[in-house]
Formats: sequence, C-alpha cells, structure tokens
Amino acid sequence: MQEARDYRLSLERSRKALMREDRPSTFTMYGREWDLLPEVFAPIYSPATGISMDFLGLTGEVEVPRSGSLLEIGCGTGIIAVSAALAGAERVVAADINPAAVLNAAANAARHGVFSRVRTEQSDLFSGLDEEERFDTIFWHSNYVLAPEDYRHRSMHERAYVDPGYEAHRRFLAEAPNRLAPGGSILLHFSTRGDLVTLLRIAGEADRRIRVLRSTVVREGRHDVEHMLLEVTPAEVPSLRTAALR
Repeated sequence: MQEARDYRLSLERSRKALMREDRPSTFTMYGREWDLLPEVFAPIYSPATGISMDFLGLTGEVEVPRSGSLLEIGCGTGIIAVSAALAGAERVVAADINPAAVLNAAANAARHGVFSRVRTEQSDLFSGLDEEERFDTIFWHSNYVLAPEDYRHRSMHERAYVDPGYEAHRRFLAEAPNRLAPGGSILLHFSTRGDLVTLLRIAGEADRRIRVLRSTVVREGRHDVEHMLLEVTPAEVPSLRTAALR
C-alpha cells in the first residue's frame, strides 16, 4: 500500500489525465451530459467522483428529495453540487481554488437548469466565502495524497491530487466547524492513497474527532484502495449519524 501513497504516482496520474488525446469536452455520467473544461479534474478517469456520489446518496435511479444547504469544497466539474440541487438541496455553493473549475461548475449548473440554486465561487477552501454564511452540510473530496511539505504544485490540476504537508487538510479541520449551521455535518472523502495516521494526528492537534461513516474498496490499477466517508466534529460535540444532505 506504500506504493499507492507515493505522491509521484499521483502526479503522474494527474499528468496523464490532463494530457490524454481522447480527453473529451463533454461526457456522460449518471444519465446526464456534462461539460469538461481544460485544466479541470476529469471524473471519467477516476472512480472517486462516483464513490462520492454514492456516499452522498446521489446515484440512485430514484432520487430522494433533500433539503437544506450544501457547501462543496473542490467542486471540479460540479457534478456533485448540481446533482445535490437536482435532488432538492435549496442552496448549494460550489467552491474551487481552480478558476477553470468554477467556470465548469457554473456551466453545468446552467446546463441542468439549477443555476439559480448553485452558486459558484473561486475559493481556497473557505477564504473566498462570506464569513457569515453557514451550511447544513460541508463536503470535501480532498486531495488526500500527502506530498512533501516543500513540494510546489506545477499546475492547478495537480492541486486536485496532492496536498503538500497536508497544509490544506490542517486548515480544513481547523476552519470547517466555524462554517456549519446548527446541527450541520462536515463530511470528508478520504482514501488509503492518503496517510490516515497523519490525518488523525492533525485532527487531534486541532481538537477534532474523525469517524468513518461509510467505506468501500475499489481496484485502482495495481492497488486495492479503500475510500472512506469521514465525519469531522469538534472533540466535545457528539458525532452525527447523517451521511448525506438532510
């Protein structure tokens, strides 16, 4: 499993996904057409987005209506944010540090008729958001592969794959509870390509508790990778039992 956690392998995956000659401008997932812009993470080359959709209960043939608000960090093409709005979420913010992803998510919200309920924001985690805005659910499918602390991303696309020194994870764990509405939940999609021991140590330093809500194992190349939906709470707050929008 150590090989699967090697950040250089993930950087190569990023390069190949970005440079493929057959990389499309549109693709189909879950019976819908989606736009894909250059420099944006392509869900068709990784099982991770589909797993997130399943974790959040957004893949069923019959969509269960939901309510409440969702903040998606690292929205990419916007599939999760748009699908949540289509399933009934009343207010969705799709945020990404990559300006191309922000445009991509907005295009897909317009394509599927939910532009009035899906707001897109360029934001490094929470930095670009109104400090007073609160959410019922905060979800981040993180860039869970740990890169050396001194590594510098060579492209926006690489930011979707690796997190040097887990700097972004540190900030997420520290800041996310401050953005929750009362009774809200913080959900983090992580995997064994990441360093769970280090994540747990960082959580402890931030006085946060982490609990696995759901998990699944998929074959990715030569490796069996476990994907996990983690719930994050302040250490003094009892964990919640929700795994999707309420």
